[in-house]
Amino acid sequence: MLEIEKLFVGGADFDFLTEIIWRTVIMFILILIILRLSGRRGVRQLTLFEVAIIISLGSAAGDPMFQEDIPVVYSVIVFGCVMGVYKLVTWLASRLKWVAVMMEGKAMTIVKDGMFDVRHENQHDFSKMEFFAELRNLSIEHLGQVREGILEVDGTMSVLYYSDEDTKPGLPLFPSHYIEVKPAERTGPFACMYCGAVQHEVVLGTHKCDRCGRDRWTLALKTKRA
Repeated sequence: MLEIEKLFVGGADFDFLTEIIWRTVIMFILILIILRLSGRRGVRQLTLFEVAIIISLGSAAGDPMFQEDIPVVYSVIVFGCVMGVYKLVTWLASRLKWVAVMMEGKAMTIVKDGMFDVRHENQHDFSKMEFFAELRNLSIEHLGQVREGILEVDGTMSVLYYSDEDTKPGLPLFPSHYIEVKPAERTGPFACMYCGAVQHEVVLGTHKCDRCGRDRWTLALKTKRA
């Protein structure tokens, strides 16, 4: 019992507790003000550069909350400097494209003409399962419904759809249909499970995708968007 008491209140200065409460409230308000000044409405809209800014403010905001020897004014100065750098970099990024790309990255084409864009897969982390989830969240059943899909720098997905008349067979995105099949035992069309290319017939013996060279297939879907 004594060890538990030591763990929670051992050496605590109870006269400092009220000051801790006020310090915490002040720092929390400062954090909210900084986030509002950044012009963003939520974490989903933050770029990597802005996330780095927020992380860098963690110590400046946290330490003064409970350390008596660190005055709040120090954090105010740090916050002001960081916001100044943020505004400067944002201003430069709006005028110099290379600065914008370096700080925020650039939009990445994920789906093109109903297939995954794998032409430059070695230039980025190509995780299909993450993109499957993003597309499913947009109520997309298969890639044949998508004309173009772009992963924005803030992590959101922008999608252009095919019309119902132009919808074509595509790679299914839901686990209930994303199941490997053997082309020799089923009737096409088949969708490559890697790149989403659709072939009505697969050459027996090789079973290779004409687009990416992989050999795993599933049945393509041609349902229209609900």
